Amino acid sequence: VLPTSITTMRLSTLLLLALAPLQTNAFAPQPMTTSSVNAAVQSSTSLQMGPPQADVVLQETYGEGSRKYRRTVYTHNEWVKHRSSDRFLRNLSSIFNSGVYKSLAKEVLATTAVATFLVIFNGLTGGYTDLDGVQHDAVINALPMLTLPLTPFTLLSPSLGLLLVFRTNSSYGRWDEARKFWGLNINHTRDLNRMATAWYGHDGIPVDPEKRAEDLRQVSLMTWAFVRSMKRHLSPPDEDEDDYVAEIRARLTPDQADAIISAVHRPNRALYDLSVAIEQLPMHFVRKNSINGNLSIFEDTLGGSERLLSSPVPLFYSRHTARFLSTWMLFLPFALYEPFANSWNHIVMIPATAFIAVCLFGIEELATQLEEPFTILPMQGFCDKIGANCDEIVSWAGQGQDDEADVVRQNLEALMPSR
Repeated sequence: VLPTSITTMRLSTLLLLALAPLQTNAFAPQPMTTSSVNAAVQSSTSLQMGPPQADVVLQETYGEGSRKYRRTVYTHNEWVKHRSSDRFLRNLSSIFNSGVYKSLAKEVLATTAVATFLVIFNGLTGGYTDLDGVQHDAVINALPMLTLPLTPFTLLSPSLGLLLVFRTNSSYGRWDEARKFWGLNINHTRDLNRMATAWYGHDGIPVDPEKRAEDLRQVSLMTWAFVRSMKRHLSPPDEDEDDYVAEIRARLTPDQADAIISAVHRPNRALYDLSVAIEQLPMHFVRKNSINGNLSIFEDTLGGSERLLSSPVPLFYSRHTARFLSTWMLFLPFALYEPFANSWNHIVMIPATAFIAVCLFGIEELATQLEEPFTILPMQGFCDKIGANCDEIVSWAGQGQDDEADVVRQNLEALMPSR
């Protein structure tokens, strides 16, 4: 009797769960309509984000052309959309628009062609079933059916998985390192301009507000010129050269712009000009040394970025992984033929092979796309942010200092012991 009662309780519990509403948790979010979700997640940034629009040419929807559309910058609105409850349906509905999957057309077509050929060939050599369900003998008796045992593929699967995991992790590590380099640039450009603005002046010498504004403006401009030159240094010439020259000439004097543009290594020249601008500030040398410490960090981020750009994951590793995966996938249909014997003429093997090819080649494609991180990082957005932040910081020069200097001096004199 006891087992029967337990079974009855389990069935009752399952029935209650099935009939219960989807959201029974008191802390569950209220359901949102489609219009309210769209209103909440509209992008608040002017940078290009997400897939290209419908009017973009086909070449820019995948491969190299699509990389500029992957330079995403998230704000709170984008995070709301990113973790919304309809993300799975949204991702599935856009699967045929995925630039990653479009880049896999040749690989998937090759493996699917092998599977299709195998279904037709083995049907001719081993017999087939027509649309009426009638079994027919082999048309070609002189040739054997082409099949392979599944065991070798089962044994090699862990090794292939490890190669793909290491390949993906190393590529993501490169992207993460590049993003941290630009994070350091953002942080230390703010730090540099903050110290230059707050520490301007030396030994109580009266400060000329106009000269101070011009000196600090030069520091801000040269800071922006360095990161903008670094962005150009790490970007393809055909994508950024014209915009770079136009921006530099628009913000700098003709002599400064010509010196940077004509330099062999533009970021180094911009960093030198920034060093000169700092050296010309009327400031104690100890404070200047503190500011110059940021320039050493800029050299480190620049050198580290150049290392990532010029040194890929060792080619023999990438090539062996690609060859291993390609060979494994091209021969996999031979091993999948028998497991799909229950389907009509083994035909389900064809879509199954295509699905496996998309999944595994997709992992390798992700690693390849991440390996060179700079053309998918929003470096232009970083440069614009740095320029705006530095201009704002130097605009605060003298605030809280000039008006209160006399009051502070009088208070100090009042506190000094009389002699």
